[in-house]
Amino acid sequence: MNFAAQFFYSSYLSERLERLHSPNPALQDSEENDPFWQRDELHLGPSKPGRSYKGSISNGTMGRRPTLIEPERLKDFGEEDLINGDVKVWEAQVVGAPEIQLMDPPKTRRVSEFRASKPSTEYLRFEDISAAAFRIQSGIQKTPCTYSRLSKQYGMEIYLKKEHLHYTGSVKERGVLYLLTSLTQEQQKKGVIVATDCNFSMAVAHHAVELKIPVFVIMPSCCSSPRLRIYRDYGAMVISYGGTARDSQNHARHLATDNGYLYVEEDDSAAYLAGLGTVGMEIYEQVPKLDAVVVPAGGQFGLLAGTAAAIKHLNSRIMVIGVEPEGFPLLLHSLKTNSPVRDMHSNPNKKLYGDLVEHSLGIHTFQLAKKLVNKVISVSEENSLVAMLRFQEFERSTIDTEGAMGLAAILAGQLPELKGKRVAVVVSSANMELEVVRQCVERALVLEDRVSKFSVQLGDWPGEMAKLLDFLSREDVRLLDICHRRHSEKSDLFKTQVECVIETRDKTQSMQLRKMLSERYPSLRWLDR
Repeated sequence: MNFAAQFFYSSYLSERLERLHSPNPALQDSEENDPFWQRDELHLGPSKPGRSYKGSISNGTMGRRPTLIEPERLKDFGEEDLINGDVKVWEAQVVGAPEIQLMDPPKTRRVSEFRASKPSTEYLRFEDISAAAFRIQSGIQKTPCTYSRLSKQYGMEIYLKKEHLHYTGSVKERGVLYLLTSLTQEQQKKGVIVATDCNFSMAVAHHAVELKIPVFVIMPSCCSSPRLRIYRDYGAMVISYGGTARDSQNHARHLATDNGYLYVEEDDSAAYLAGLGTVGMEIYEQVPKLDAVVVPAGGQFGLLAGTAAAIKHLNSRIMVIGVEPEGFPLLLHSLKTNSPVRDMHSNPNKKLYGDLVEHSLGIHTFQLAKKLVNKVISVSEENSLVAMLRFQEFERSTIDTEGAMGLAAILAGQLPELKGKRVAVVVSSANMELEVVRQCVERALVLEDRVSKFSVQLGDWPGEMAKLLDFLSREDVRLLDICHRRHSEKSDLFKTQVECVIETRDKTQSMQLRKMLSERYPSLRWLDR
C-alpha cells in the first residue's frame, strides 16, 4: 500500500514539474487549487507581477534551492499501515542536497592600505635639525671639537666642543638664527624686540642686524654700561627703562603690541630647538666612535633636548648626560615629579647663573629630556669654579660657569662610568664680566688650597719679619699680601701679629708648607678667606 502511494506520488510530481518549466508555468484559475502547491517557495520560475521573493539571497543570486515537499506531509503516506494493524512502519525522510557555502568575494583594498602607517608626529624630528643645519651654515661657524689635555689626568678621552667661540660667545646663536630665518617676511619687516640681558638677547641683537631685521633691546637701568655697549655695537636700538627686569619686559610687550613688533624670548619652540640640535650633528661628525656626550642643562634646557634628539637618532647607544647647577636643579625635580616644575623657590647666585634662573622648564623640552636623556646630575658652585680655572690653565681661554658645568661633573668624579671611554663635553658659553671672572678665579684658587691665608706671631725686634719672608722665598711661595699689626689685642707682650696671603703651585706644595710652618711657628693659625 505504501509502495503504490509513492508510485502515484512520483508520477504526479513529474507531471507537476513539467508544467512548472513549461513556457507558461503560471497556474490558471481553472486549474487545481491546492494551497500546498501554491506556496511561494514552490514557484521556481519568475514570480508574478507584484509578487516579491522572500527567500534568502546570497552573493547576488538565489541561495539553496527550497525543498519541494515539506517533511510533515510525508507522514500522510504512511498512516494506512497503522490503520490496517500492520506493526511495520516506514518513515520517509527527505535529505536535501548538501548546502553549498559560497566564498566571500575578495575584499577590495585601497592602495593606501598597503603603505606603511605613518608614526605619530613628533615635536622635534631629525629632519627639522638637518634643515636647520643647512639653513644656518652660512651664518654660523662650525666650532672645533678638540682633544683636551685633561684626558690623561681624569682617565678618559675628553673632547671639548667649543661653542663659546661663536661671535656672541654662546651656543644660542644656532637656535636664534634659525628662529629668525623662519619668520615670515612681514614679521621680519616690522622687527623684533627683546627685554632680558642674557646670551639669547645678545644672539638676537647680532643676527637680527645681520639679517637686516629691525631689533629693539629694552634693558633696566641696573644693567652695566659695558653690557649696553655690546648691544649697541651689534647695531641694536637700546632703550633703558625701569629698575627691574620685569619692568623692562612689561614695557617691551607694550611696545610690541602698539607697534606690531614681535616680542622674542627664549622658549622651547620647534625652530629654536632644531637650531640648537645642530650641535649634536657636528659632534657626531667630528668625534668618531663616541661613547657619551655631556651637555650643560639650563634656561629652557633647549641645548640638552636638541642635542639629545640629534645624537639618539644617529646612534641610540651613545649616552647623553645633562648637568645643571646644584642650587637650581630644575630638571632633576621635574623628572622626580614627572611634570615640569615652574618654580624652585631657591636663591642661586645670579652673578654666576643669571642666564639659567631667568627661565622655567618648557613642556616640550621636558618630554624630550625624559625620553632621550640617559642621566641628569647636579654640580656644586665650587666644582664649576674649579672647572673654569682648569679651562684657563689647560685650554688657554675663559668660559663662564654655565659653560664649565659639563667639565665640572667630570672633575668632581660624578661620572665614574665614563672611565676609559670617549666623551664629548659641550662648552656652551663664555659671557661673563671681567670683574666677576677675576673673583671666580680667586675663589677657585682658594678652593684648591693654592691660595692660603695664615696668621703668626713674631718677636717685635728687627730681623723677625725678614726671617719669615726668607723662608717663604726659599720654599718658592708667592706672597700676595701681608699685614703687620703691632697693636693687637691677641698679641703677647713684645709680640707682633703678621697676616700673610700666599699662593702655592698646587695642593701638594700647600700641604708641605703647612707642615713646615707649623713646626717653625707654634702660634701659626690658618684663616679662611
